[in-house]
Amino acid sequence: MIFTIDSAHAGERLDVFLAREGDVTRSRAGALIREGAARVNGSVPSKAGYALREGDEVSFEVPEPAPAHVAAEDIPLEIVYQDDDLAVVYKPSGMVVHPAAGNPDGTMVNALLRHLDGLSGIGGEIRPGIVHRIDKDTSGLLLVAKNDRAHVKLAEQIAAHSIERAYRAIVIGRMKADEGDVDAPIGRHPTDRKKMAIVPGGREARTHWRVLEPLRGAALLECVLSTGRTHQIRVHMASLGHPVLGDPVYGPKKSPYPVEGGQLLHAFRLGFVHPTTGEFMKFEAEPEPRFMEWYRKLRETR
Repeated sequence: MIFTIDSAHAGERLDVFLAREGDVTRSRAGALIREGAARVNGSVPSKAGYALREGDEVSFEVPEPAPAHVAAEDIPLEIVYQDDDLAVVYKPSGMVVHPAAGNPDGTMVNALLRHLDGLSGIGGEIRPGIVHRIDKDTSGLLLVAKNDRAHVKLAEQIAAHSIERAYRAIVIGRMKADEGDVDAPIGRHPTDRKKMAIVPGGREARTHWRVLEPLRGAALLECVLSTGRTHQIRVHMASLGHPVLGDPVYGPKKSPYPVEGGQLLHAFRLGFVHPTTGEFMKFEAEPEPRFMEWYRKLRETR
């Protein structure tokens, strides 16, 4: 990564800048500087606290962590469907899909390794079988490949935007229309590297939404993805002024309702062409109790 320092960042410490832009801790940023992984104007800086100057060219690379062995764990797993090529499983909210920094175990991958008799190797040791992901605090259906041939075929459908993915969401506020489309590119937030945002030059992102039921100070929506970008529904709905209820990242600082456990967003429907038989398959799964409890509360009192 290469950055040219503008006036807004002049005077900032190098380790603070690298921590934010590289999405690492400040201590890790300092270690990278000491290891020579960062350069300012082509030279290795003498100290982590170097004060950046306007016009400085900063380059650095955050090395990928060496993958640790991922172990099978006896974590309860709801398997909705499986055959020799694939599986459709239900991911509860609060579960991370694959191991990463801060979540080395207890993930969906750990559970899949225990409960399924095979997983594709295309995703590597950290992401075996994973064709697509769902945010940690989003619940719902996840498609898993059990061999490499099936993985390639399913990934082609993902790339062609032909897999049907529909979500249920409870959003803040009453919608002014019954349905609509958001066609706005999504990329990394320009100042907060842990967030996504609608940005010029971002990746194409399209979401169709429709109101299933108006609620008290909220609405139950169906959101259908034409693309599948990170945090897509959450970013798009927030851009309309109707963030997903309970969203700690894109929602208001003070929510109108005390929702705990993250955003009320659920991957409700999944449709795809079977990689071997050519049959179109469709699966649906109701939201988990936490979602339904809030739906009933807002419905009964509207």
